[in-house]
Amino acid sequence: MRRNKNKKMIRAKATDAFQNMLARMGAFTPSLLESTNYPLTRLTRNLNLMNSLYRSHWLIRKIIDVIPQDMTKNWIKITSNLTSEAITELKSVERKTSIIKKITQGLRWGRLYGGALGIMLIKGQGEDLSKPLDLDSILPGDFKGILILDRWNGCYPGTSLVTDISDSEHGLPEYYYVTDPETNINIDIHHSRVIRFTGDELPYWEWLAEQYWGASVIESIFDELKKRDNVSWNIANLTFLANLRVLKMSDLGQLLSTTDVNSQRELYDTVQSQNWLMNNFSMQILDKEDDFSTHQYTFSGLSDVYQQFIMDISGAAGIPVTRLFGRSPAGLNATGESDLQNYYDMIEEKQESTLRPIVEKLLPIIAMSTWGVIPDDLDFRFNPVQRATEEKLADIVAKKSTAIREARDSGIISDRIALKEYKQMSDTTGMWTNITDEDIDKASNEIDIPVETDFGLEPNINGGLSNEVQQMENEKDN
Repeated sequence: MRRNKNKKMIRAKATDAFQNMLARMGAFTPSLLESTNYPLTRLTRNLNLMNSLYRSHWLIRKIIDVIPQDMTKNWIKITSNLTSEAITELKSVERKTSIIKKITQGLRWGRLYGGALGIMLIKGQGEDLSKPLDLDSILPGDFKGILILDRWNGCYPGTSLVTDISDSEHGLPEYYYVTDPETNINIDIHHSRVIRFTGDELPYWEWLAEQYWGASVIESIFDELKKRDNVSWNIANLTFLANLRVLKMSDLGQLLSTTDVNSQRELYDTVQSQNWLMNNFSMQILDKEDDFSTHQYTFSGLSDVYQQFIMDISGAAGIPVTRLFGRSPAGLNATGESDLQNYYDMIEEKQESTLRPIVEKLLPIIAMSTWGVIPDDLDFRFNPVQRATEEKLADIVAKKSTAIREARDSGIISDRIALKEYKQMSDTTGMWTNITDEDIDKASNEIDIPVETDFGLEPNINGGLSNEVQQMENEKDN
């Protein structure tokens, strides 16, 4: 039987889902779960809300500030082959222009408002900022710092984008417009003269809706913030109910329903007077037919409930509870080191993805303003975010030094390689900093393989027998 080779493929749209109308379970059922909705709020555009939260809410301020501070607190280390005097000059320019402070500020406003702009201030180049920045035109001492403006401070991106695929800012706005508050005139600034700071990244169409900026980090944590705040306020209000005083009065309901306003007012005055007469020893004056009792409210379980909301907002912010709330780790054998290690790994990832492009764009400008030339091997690395304690550092140095020495004694590496390993260790531990390049060049590059003997003595690390073994061998031959 001949098969039909011209069969048409049937395309159908699958719309299957679980549903139980009688139990009110599943898709499109009238249940509390299915009534949940997630509207598109775009809170980033609510400038008053962003300002109010940052100014009045300590938790929001800390969420905005702590990550930029940790990203820049230990700054960078120049890894180029430069003299210590040249690196000192570069660091002096960084201090005088407050580079670390300005970049931290830009990262902060980018997280709060979704975007910020850093305009490079270069002496003698303020007349026409629409031209691309020419590094060769920068003379020593020309770089004066960075002017940070948030996205609501009169600056906005242009519509034309960078089309050069070799440009690191390909696909981003080519020009930025800043409004002069005195003259109300727009100033065109080329993208090579500015530094972009953005918040949370957005999909393409949302990115366009935000005018090529990002979203405020508050958007993703706002719901968790409201939950935590409401729980905290409710727990605070419950403290007023810790001791309830109950006064029983006969015929109170009839008195309130049948008497006139004056009689009711007299009743209120009587109860108020009884309350005032209660002294510091809780003595209460009552009528012989009245009854007075107290009830205490128990707060068991509230701490666990509140802790869960703290964990939620900590997870939404991406900051451990120990770092965000300043609390010590809770639980048996809890140290908090794993949480902090995950957090510091996240900070290092943000340094590479967010902070590195900023520093790479800024460092050649600072180099031209410092030395008048850009070294061919100009490069840097970020210093470790987490600094080890003295005890932990000493343990690390001892273990690494022992491993290097054993590798050298075993004939795996030469003296020169061993000294290089010791010097490289100084970058992270601060030890062996006095080993110079001359010491490394003078060291032997030959690998000495030890010789095993039957005498059980230490082999000569130079590749031959020790003096004791050699003497015994000579006596044996004679």
